[in-house]
Amino acid sequence: MDTQDAYHWSKTLHILFVTAWMAAVLYLPRILVNLAEVGEQPAVRERLVLMGRRLYRFGHVMFGLAAIFGILLWVHFRISGGWLHFKLTLVVLVLIYYILAGRWLKAAAKPGATLPGPRTLRWLNELPLLLFIPILYLVVAKPLLAM
Repeated sequence: MDTQDAYHWSKTLHILFVTAWMAAVLYLPRILVNLAEVGEQPAVRERLVLMGRRLYRFGHVMFGLAAIFGILLWVHFRISGGWLHFKLTLVVLVLIYYILAGRWLKAAAKPGATLPGPRTLRWLNELPLLLFIPILYLVVAKPLLAM
């Protein structure tokens, strides 16, 4: 495999795993909304917590794989620029958000746990999308940013 093919495969796999991770990032808060609305229905609550845990674990694996291929692109193929620093900053913010959602999920599994209200969770559900839009723009346009 030549360098060009290796680059394209690395980039393809990075995009694939980022997409899978973002699916988890965008869906986990929806499970939290359902948990906040379910009240004291133990069977439903237990099922939602199980779904959330599996999704959270899946998201961590996808993030890890995306990071591996991202690092490969950065180190081996020398991808760089101010846009990359800004993109990585936004990615770290999305990761922090995802970890926070995971902590809420863990707390929701405990009896008598309280979450933010469903309305607040719905608003927070939009945050990763608002961060993902500039991430995509930075990757596609690679604007010159003074750093």
